[in-house]
Amino acid sequence: MFLFATLAEATQYVNFHDLMGENSEIAFSVFGLPIRWYALAYLAGIFVGYWYLLKLIAQPGAPMAQRHADDMIFWAMLGIILGGRLGYVLFYNLEAYIDNPVTIFKLWDGGMSLHGGVMGVLTAIWYVTRKEKLSFLRFCDYIACVVPFGLFFGRLANFVNGELWGRVSYVPWAMVFPGNAGPEPRHPSQLYEAGLEGIVMFAILAFCFWRTDARYKPGFLFGLAAIIYGLSRFAVEFVREPDAQLGTLSWGLTMGQTLTVPMLLAGVWLVATAKGRRQRIEPVAGTDSIA
Repeated sequence: MFLFATLAEATQYVNFHDLMGENSEIAFSVFGLPIRWYALAYLAGIFVGYWYLLKLIAQPGAPMAQRHADDMIFWAMLGIILGGRLGYVLFYNLEAYIDNPVTIFKLWDGGMSLHGGVMGVLTAIWYVTRKEKLSFLRFCDYIACVVPFGLFFGRLANFVNGELWGRVSYVPWAMVFPGNAGPEPRHPSQLYEAGLEGIVMFAILAFCFWRTDARYKPGFLFGLAAIIYGLSRFAVEFVREPDAQLGTLSWGLTMGQTLTVPMLLAGVWLVATAKGRRQRIEPVAGTDSIA
């Protein structure tokens, strides 16, 4: 403790407001209407992800045509918003929303669950693939490759908003965040997650897609993405401040870690069994054909 206190006195930690400004969550205004970075992050993740998805399905053996990718944009957005909000309500703050149900619809006040968003997107994929008679797992493989864009932009938005900060720390790159974070320096855990869930996951999945035959093993890329995200989230939770209304749960894990365990187990199973599902995939013939 003496060492930490001495280090704290000797180090001038970056103050979040000095770096980002007082209204950091507002990107700009249009006719007096504030446009928030969080909204722009969602749009950037979806449209950059769509651009990259078109690159992926242009390769031989794609499990969908462009029209399916076009349909998926709408359903994915719906799944992210509804699933993310419902997940947060159920897993993170159910009692408060039961007391005041109207606040469930106040999306602008924040409160989205990544795990809920994943379930929403999976439901959207299930609907599209069932309707179009496509392979659910192979569709998931391709969508998994574009997910890192959304995670990266979303975590950057968390940082700009000064939310979801880390635990108190005296590492040289710690920051003093606004609001309920208090005056102590904290881990910028949002940036850790942006790097791991965004950059690292994208690099690994891109290598496997472009340099190996992973995309011909249904479920492999999907499972690998679940493992990478699961390990990253589980690790970062040790330096991320738990939600105030939950804290560390009675079994010693945070809610984020607890929800990540099933994801990790499913990912390991998908990767371990993917070789047995390997298929010979014929190239897509024409813009509307299905492999």
